This record gives sequence, structure tokens and C-alpha cells, in this order.
Amino acid sequence: MCGELLRQAERYTTEGLHPRVITDGFDIARDATLEFLKTFKEPFSNPLQDRETLRCIASTSLKTKLEHELAEKMTEAVVDAIQCIGFDEDISEEERRPLDLHMIEVMTMQRKMGTDSKYVNGLVLDHGGRHPDMPKVLFKCHIMTCNVTFEYESTEVQSGFFFKNAEEREKLVESERKWLDDRCRQVIEFKRSVCKEGEVSLQS
Repeated sequence: MCGELLRQAERYTTEGLHPRVITDGFDIARDATLEFLKTFKEPFSNPLQDRETLRCIASTSLKTKLEHELAEKMTEAVVDAIQCIGFDEDISEEERRPLDLHMIEVMTMQRKMGTDSKYVNGLVLDHGGRHPDMPKVLFKCHIMTCNVTFEYESTEVQSGFFFKNAEEREKLVESERKWLDDRCRQVIEFKRSVCKEGEVSLQS
């Protein structure tokens, strides 16, 4: 539609019509279209729960950008993702907030095709094995995700520690080590409070 509008505009400008007149016409057409849509639209009480409507909208948009087979597959994934983070039916209209699209992440897998794409209802953690003895497949695991460092990091600003002798240096190293040990110990205690005997816990 945009391309056809520009094509017709080019035709009229070559005939000598001033571009300002054309843009004024676009504005008038836009206002008339919006007024028509207000009378033409159909209200939905909770559109995010109407899967068929969401599917039609997503399919219409994706089929203008993707190959037909891939668009059909991605349509289901897009609708599933939107319904996963959608509103609860029990929430009133006033309490609803815009969808937080940061709750949806698109992850690119190397050496895979677009048709291999799939929707994952949960978390995808891209961490590999931490040591060779870690099992490749685990079921019924407790997964702890946290944004906490478990190693001592240097400060962002230039800083330094000064000590007079080796004893003060050892005290400094010991205090750093204690800070990390306490943090790791808290994680281990939390794991023991959550996991039962024989269950596996993964920290990342």
C-alpha cells in the first residue's frame, strides 16, 4: 500500500502537482481511514485468550516476510509466546499493563535452519558443562539462576591496597577469601534446604 501511494504521488508530481498538496491529501485520507476503522472494528473482551484471532494476525504479518512453511511454524511459536506472557483473565481492564516483551527472548542457534526453530515454554540457559564429570542429561532438577559473582573482581575505578608487611598482606588475602567462601556457603546451604536426598541442583 505504501509503495502504491508513493507511485501515484510520483505520477502527480511529474504532472506538476505540488508535493505539499499530495501530503495534505495523505493526511485527509489517514483521518478518514481512522474514522472508518472506529466504526468497522469488532471489540474483544480479552483478545490474548482468543487463539484463532491471534493466529490470523501473526500469520498475516509473518507471511509477508517469511517463506510459507516457515511462517506457518513461526506463527504457532509467536502465538504461544504471547499467550505465555499475556494477561490473566481475572485481572481487570484498569490493572492491565502493556506486555513486557523482555519476557520473550529470541536465541540464535549456530548451524541450524529456520525450520528447526521451536518455542520453549521456560528458560533456556546457554551454559555448558562446568567439568567433565557433569552428566549430559538430567531430569527433575532444581535450577538456581542468579546474577552474583563467585570470584573476586577488580574495581571499575583505579584503586589499590597498601600494606606494610607480609602479615598485613595475608590478612587482606584472607578477608577476600572469606568473603567468597561465605557467599558460596550460603548457596550450598540454600541447595540443601531445597533439594531432597538424591536430587540434583545446578547453579549457574
